[in-house]
Amino acid sequence: MSEAIMTPPNTPATAKARGKVAPAKLAHIVFRTSRYEEMIQWYKTVLEAEIVMGSPMVTFLTYDDEHHRIAIAAQPNLQDQDRSRAGMEHCAFTYESLDDLFATYERLAAAGIKPYWTINHGGTLSMYYQDPDGNNLELQIDAFDSNEQTTQWLIESDFSVNPVGVKFEPEELIARYRAGEDKQSLLTRPVIAPDQVLAQFP
Repeated sequence: MSEAIMTPPNTPATAKARGKVAPAKLAHIVFRTSRYEEMIQWYKTVLEAEIVMGSPMVTFLTYDDEHHRIAIAAQPNLQDQDRSRAGMEHCAFTYESLDDLFATYERLAAAGIKPYWTINHGGTLSMYYQDPDGNNLELQIDAFDSNEQTTQWLIESDFSVNPVGVKFEPEELIARYRAGEDKQSLLTRPVIAPDQVLAQFP
């Protein structure tokens, strides 16, 4: 087992604080696809993105002040993904509030886009979607207000026994939220028996 896995979790100093030169930010994600128009429309819908520049070969989209967060490149005759091969599992986008995450869930559900997995990881409350090519996209909210609080939860919780999380029903959680249940109660991850962990996967 590697040292990284055996070491207790901690919040490391940033590269800058350690005197290292590192990227200033994560800039964008690029997808190649044979479902060009479908992918463009899906990311516009899911992320409330707008097209910055489009052509028959590539389209740049953004939802904030970055010149592009998503790029979609047209490449005919690609084979579908093979999940038996190594690769990136998913990319994740964080929302500012439960209101924003829940409103996004309802907006997408009304458009026929529903998550394939909704899971309380403990550190985040997360909803996972698949784009038209089968790439996984996580929409989440942080359960804690700081990285230090998240790290403390990792140390003190049952994360070593259950590193997956606990599934939840979105409509039920939204109903509880709108009935007045407080955020901390909604985001607290239930403790489950170790033999129930594998059942939390989609």
